[in-house]
Amino acid sequence: MSSEQPNNPLHGITLEQVVTRLQEHYGWDGLAQRININCFKSDPSIKSSLKFLRKTQWARDKVEGLYISTFA
Repeated sequence: MSSEQPNNPLHGITLEQVVTRLQEHYGWDGLAQRININCFKSDPSIKSSLKFLRKTQWARDKVEGLYISTFA
């Protein structure tokens, strides 16, 4: 069985890369408008966002979905 995932647009991209690229593209205010989560609204940082998103699957799904719709 092959380890490649041709149907996964996020294959090989880390969560940190996803958050960083979205933040550079939209800014924290733009992210907070698109995804209503406090880690983008209240004292946002890459580190705090990663900590929250790694523990909260529904929020991670929304962030990954925004990444795919924006850059794919």
